[in-house]
Amino acid sequence: MTGLLEARAVRKTYGAHDVLKGVDLSVASHRVVCLIGASGSGKSTLLRCLNLLEVVDDGEIWFDGREISDPRADVDEVRREIGIVFQAYNLFPHLSVLDNVTLGPRKAQGVRRRQAEEQAIALLTRFGLADQARKHPDALSGGQQQRVALVRALAMEPKVLLLDEITSALDPMLVGEVLEAVRGLKATGMTIVMATHEMQFAREIADEVLFLDDGVVCERGTAEQLFSEPAEPRTREFLARHLA
Repeated sequence: MTGLLEARAVRKTYGAHDVLKGVDLSVASHRVVCLIGASGSGKSTLLRCLNLLEVVDDGEIWFDGREISDPRADVDEVRREIGIVFQAYNLFPHLSVLDNVTLGPRKAQGVRRRQAEEQAIALLTRFGLADQARKHPDALSGGQQQRVALVRALAMEPKVLLLDEITSALDPMLVGEVLEAVRGLKATGMTIVMATHEMQFAREIADEVLFLDDGVVCERGTAEQLFSEPAEPRTREFLARHLA
């Protein structure tokens, strides 16, 4: 594997429960990889391992030519380059949208407030949120909050963006606006690893799809290949339930 971001035989265990059982993943620059599978299959845990929010029990994580699962790796540096957005937004409720977006660049990268705010306004404008900049998160819809969470991650100018079921907490009416934002990111060449239950969207946007089942990659392939002609019985069974 020679990707920008790689997992090599990654294992993760919680107590007696093996969540990841030797997972391999390779993500090339400017590509979108979608992780699909039932809840509990290991998708979110894999993303958390890639971002070093979880320590792997075995195997390696490589990013941009270096092993970041090495205990000596600079975790803060890695997280500046590998952004992650969760389904629960995780915005700071006591801060305005603008302050949520500028906090990371100012505190972690030493960007001056004026420059950070100019960059933030440009990003918010791009995502149709400039008029929400002075509001607090609780004044926004769920879709708007999730787009702010995307903007906050992008403000750090990451090389890779991890998206963990970012539409799962949204009302169905709001899912479309968030997925449209992800389409826009793909169009700019952003490298994305996305765990999702939105099968049709994965089919549309992914360069590669991995189907996880019980902690292993049961099948991988292009979106067209995996959704049209899945090779594994477990994949066929899963898609029959979720594409019906």
